[in-house]
Amino acid sequence: MSVLVSILITFLVIVLVLYLVNRLPLGARIRQIVQVIVVIIGIISLLRYLAVF
Repeated sequence: MSVLVSILITFLVIVLVLYLVNRLPLGARIRQIVQVIVVIIGIISLLRYLAVF
């Protein structure tokens, strides 16, 4: 159950950060780069919770 809660919290944090990045007054190219970085970090975090890494 703890893993499920951790995955859910991680997913919610990723969504929140992506939402906040979209609200920032950044250029389209920089915003896209930041979004990709956030998604990659989120995927790595989720894989760590699933004991892949």
